Amino acid sequence: MIPVSITSCSRGTSLYFEHFDACCIFLREGYSAEMALEEAEAQLAELELLSSMFPSEEEFVITDQLAFAELRDYVEGVSNTLPHSRPDFLIKHKMDTINFKEVDITISCTYVSDYPQVLPEISVRCAQLSRAQQAQLHSDLNSYLLENCSGEVCLLSAFEWVKDNAAQYIDKSVSAVVPKKDTSSGPTQEAFTRLWIYSHHIYNKSKRKNILEWSKELNLTGFSMPGKPGVVCVEGLRTPCDEFWSRVKCLTWKRIMIRHREDIPLDSEDGTIDERVASHRKFTGFDEAIFDPHGNRGNHMDLGQLYQFLSEKGCGEIFQLYFGIEGK
Repeated sequence: MIPVSITSCSRGTSLYFEHFDACCIFLREGYSAEMALEEAEAQLAELELLSSMFPSEEEFVITDQLAFAELRDYVEGVSNTLPHSRPDFLIKHKMDTINFKEVDITISCTYVSDYPQVLPEISVRCAQLSRAQQAQLHSDLNSYLLENCSGEVCLLSAFEWVKDNAAQYIDKSVSAVVPKKDTSSGPTQEAFTRLWIYSHHIYNKSKRKNILEWSKELNLTGFSMPGKPGVVCVEGLRTPCDEFWSRVKCLTWKRIMIRHREDIPLDSEDGTIDERVASHRKFTGFDEAIFDPHGNRGNHMDLGQLYQFLSEKGCGEIFQLYFGIEGK
């Protein structure tokens, strides 16, 4: 997980009962005040993580700032009163499908008081979704989260699932009225692709070996930074890059996602396909990148050195996409 600065608060039980009425309401629902604090801390941590990963208002919006402020004040000990309102927010995403370009998708979420012990209220909105397909999407998303995220924060997992699967529901919504594309005019446009992959962590030696071997097999260049968080970049022709991602995401991860994708059409450029691909590469070969590991387990890399490495490769702007701050 990307490091997030959160002020923890260890308060005695008696402090919770200074506001007896508010606590009794919560206790009647079956949760102790201590559990309420733990869940509030988890909610605040997830909100701050989402804010750092999606810094633009075009990507992430907290629609109830008062609820967010109450939650933060409660966790940080500024207020002893349990939050009265529930934070809600939007994650926005644009995607292409077979039938549409730049489809707007909005994931709306409202926390419930005992989240993450139970799932939050999540809905997915998209103008191109029929009511039937929207209902099916919600049902399938809920089943996925119940199976994979029980008792854990789940919004990044929900976002990744929607990003990976929403297109099929959108295209099913219009399959009866949208004609199939004419593919007789020629082959699909070739493109150079660069994928920037974020993982909660990369420790497992087998996974690290797979990443190195698959990149070599698929003629991809880039690098992999093991540790916490884990960073992988692969670049090359679009089809091999997509194949690499399809293999990697099927491994068992706590969390993994494509943080940024670059696609550059090659059909209009001069030279052989290999020459055109080579002209866009920023890396030569594929290696593990180790940056002064530290921490109790030696699993945290020096992010300053990572930024310098990216800058030397002409990719310094990617650092902010990963960590929500400008590198130095």
